[in-house]
Amino acid sequence: MRLLRAADRAPAPWKNGGGTTWEIAAQPPGAGLDAFDWRLSIAEVASAGPFSVFPGVDRVLTVIAGEGLRLSIDGQGEALLDETAAPLAFPGDAPASAALDAGPIRDLNLMVRRGAWRGRARRLANGEQIVAKADVTVLAALAPARVKGETLAAEDAVVVEPGETLAVEGSLLLIEIDRA
Repeated sequence: MRLLRAADRAPAPWKNGGGTTWEIAAQPPGAGLDAFDWRLSIAEVASAGPFSVFPGVDRVLTVIAGEGLRLSIDGQGEALLDETAAPLAFPGDAPASAALDAGPIRDLNLMVRRGAWRGRARRLANGEQIVAKADVTVLAALAPARVKGETLAAEDAVVVEPGETLAVEGSLLLIEIDRA
């Protein structure tokens, strides 16, 4: 299990310059926004506006803090997301824009190169036990949590070894990434 502390992340501008993002992990490590195989990051959405376009990329977006993100995606309509909503999958090359109903939000964004990788995410129940079955399994803390005896602060993450069985305590997001 590899620990990725939120406090160690540096902020960077969004691809379209409209906000700030903090990269949790990417493959290959250090890949730019046009060269990653997959990328996991947290973004702060402080105002309404367009999402960055990522040709050939599939996205899974999960609101982790805040309320009232209305995401309009070309060809999919509008989705209302908050910190209790299920993760939303959509094509990164579809034009999308956000509106905020109740102030800023933070989201966790999984992006995978279409045709090469598949990604999914789901919220875990407190006390749930998981087995890491994916090529890459990441647990992200949505609030203070514990994984395998390790205390995580909000937005800390752990990369779990394939085959590892873990009991989790607290509010976490399970992210699974597999080769297509």
